[in-house]
Amino acid sequence: MALAQAKINCELRELMLRDKPAAMLKHSAKGTVPVLITASNQVIDESLDVMLWALQQNDPNDWLHNLEISLQLIEKNDLEFKPLLDRYKYADRHPEMTESQHRELTLPHIKALNELLACSEFLQSNQISLADIALFPFIRQYAFVNKIWFDQLPYTALKKWLQHFLDASLFKNIMPKCQLYNDGFSYQFPNYVLKNIKHNNQAL
Repeated sequence: MALAQAKINCELRELMLRDKPAAMLKHSAKGTVPVLITASNQVIDESLDVMLWALQQNDPNDWLHNLEISLQLIEKNDLEFKPLLDRYKYADRHPEMTESQHRELTLPHIKALNELLACSEFLQSNQISLADIALFPFIRQYAFVNKIWFDQLPYTALKKWLQHFLDASLFKNIMPKCQLYNDGFSYQFPNYVLKNIKHNNQAL
């Protein structure tokens, strides 16, 4: 979303982490996604760093306003909420507690976000910030672990905020399903124009 917002044009290579292409590992030994390689061959392989880099090139709606507060919210999310989300989402890998017990531990964080959003349309104010865009994917994951349960929560401000981004054209435009780079496909992002096909018999 940050790359599209900043109107950064790049080649998109979709891949499966269990089948990492050599070209990826050549640039990023970590073997994780995302990996952004800039025109100057700088390798950026952390999501937050990709977002910051993109918006530092072009930030038309000032998502970087009050950056220190955004970074604090993102750090809290990454250090406190994400581990709890992972245990809830993959409860079968963490049998020391039931799924509902793992979920119960997430609720203070969810409640705190709802309280922030009860005071303004977005996490900091009535203007979208970096924190909103960074946290949205995690809350989206959280909601869809058990959407029926999530929809029954009393946290109306959080649910309204989530729906805003789910309905946003920026989000919808970056979500088409892409075929894999290892199968010969890459795309011009954010327009999703097919860039090359290694196997002539393959087509979208």
